[in-house]
Amino acid sequence: MTLETYGGLAAATNLRRPPKVLDTAALPETAAAELAQLLAAAVSMPQEDQAGRARDAMSYTITVEEGDRVTVLEQSDAAMTPAFAALLTWLRKHFAQQ
Repeated sequence: MTLETYGGLAAATNLRRPPKVLDTAALPETAAAELAQLLAAAVSMPQEDQAGRARDAMSYTITVEEGDRVTVLEQSDAAMTPAFAALLTWLRKHFAQQ
């Protein structure tokens, strides 16, 4: 699983940062289960209309690779579902602890 952050006021700074990578196979069982639930909720919830995008909003791309299947979720601060926000918060907390 990868998390890419781009855009916003620090767009030039974010271009140099590689995506954050999470090896889900290395997670403890409880953390993996919690992440799986958050991911399932984010995938099943339709994205909000992007028409109201803010010019300087941060955007996020979460990519999940499972075997031959790749799932890409993209949302921004201006239009983010609660499920995507919960998944993003979980990932940020996990990466902050590394």
